[in-house]
Amino acid sequence: MNLRSRAGRAVIPAVLTLVVGASTAAATTRAQEPQYDLLIRQGHVIDPKNGIDAVRDIAVKDGKIAMVGERIDAQDAERTVDAKGDYVTPGLIDLHTHLFAGPEDAYSNGYQSVAPDGFTFRAGVTTAVDTGSSGASNFAEFKKNVIDRSKTRVLAFLNIVGKGMAGGDFEQDLNDMQAGPAAEVAMRNPDVIVGIKTAHYEGPEWDPVERSVEAGEKAGVPVMVDFGANRPERPLDQLLTEKLRPGDIYSHAYSGNRGELGEDGKLNPGMHAGRERGVLFDVGHGGGSFAWEVAVPAMKERFLPDTISTDLHITSMNSGMKDMANVMSKFLALGMPLKDVVAASTWRPAQAIGHEELGHLSVGAPADISVFTLEKGEFGFVDSFAFRIDGKEKLVCELTVRGGEVVWDLNGRTAQAWKPGSGRGDGAGEH
Repeated sequence: MNLRSRAGRAVIPAVLTLVVGASTAAATTRAQEPQYDLLIRQGHVIDPKNGIDAVRDIAVKDGKIAMVGERIDAQDAERTVDAKGDYVTPGLIDLHTHLFAGPEDAYSNGYQSVAPDGFTFRAGVTTAVDTGSSGASNFAEFKKNVIDRSKTRVLAFLNIVGKGMAGGDFEQDLNDMQAGPAAEVAMRNPDVIVGIKTAHYEGPEWDPVERSVEAGEKAGVPVMVDFGANRPERPLDQLLTEKLRPGDIYSHAYSGNRGELGEDGKLNPGMHAGRERGVLFDVGHGGGSFAWEVAVPAMKERFLPDTISTDLHITSMNSGMKDMANVMSKFLALGMPLKDVVAASTWRPAQAIGHEELGHLSVGAPADISVFTLEKGEFGFVDSFAFRIDGKEKLVCELTVRGGEVVWDLNGRTAQAWKPGSGRGDGAGEH
């Protein structure tokens, strides 16, 4: 055999060795690549849509729910969170907020509204619905300045008043309450406008409600009503049994400001009749719209809210309301089961606004997840009128995940433990 042949035979095994070795290394690398971005382990999952009320693991990949199971291997995840002893829910949906923050007065582009990201995630809220701060004439500004710039998913009920909640006489101007323009703007923005809102009207006419319903009919969306002043010409039972449609929403249901409670200490029969008709009842706590005087007898009559919400604005968050977790805790104190409180804060509002891709932890759904501790002790809960009742349980948000990204981590559960020599990392917190 000549040198050429021997050399060729000697080279072939070496080449094969290199190829096989490279293939083995590549296979090993592929096997070691994490299958999931995040794994929340052994939390008590409450997912009303899917009927889950048990300890489960939840895996996240590329911003979506990838798997829910009794045991998922932690080695398959890039990051893990131990949620043992905690409650894990879909990201909360706050159905009643005011987010059109700006330099003007009132809620429309005004200082009474708040920028969402500073107040949502810390309470477990991943979707916040602005309720009527903007109208047809300034929705584009609200979308540009707030909706498009927020990490929070911001949706909106469009005010029947063109200028939105600009305060005072602006909200009493029947000439600026036009069904056509409101419906047109809603139909041009179906991804973010989920309904029509009427609020704060003090006159005797039904026009604001009737025009809102007309706009809702044209755009195919529900109407939310803050019924304004208590007027004998506009009785609550007529609103709930004649004016509103099934699927429309009556907010501030426990306020007592508009005849929700009769002189006999029982709920206005119109409330029950409205529910039988299909009208939905929302908490909308706010700074002046939630009273123990109404909520306690309502719960005794088993008149539970369809949706729990805050009516978030600068006054409410610094008084009795505080935040979504606090409002949910109030209903625990009233005897509402935790699974029902979670349903009224996740899946039911998603259904109410026609966004059924939200409010649950199904595989393929957006990875919006909240983790809560249920603290035990003595806690005081204050209504909108400075009255307190005491409770023994309080929800505290530990972790919020929005679209697979950790956006709130109260106790650094997803952070790396520091020790001498760890340095400062990649500078992610330099601002």
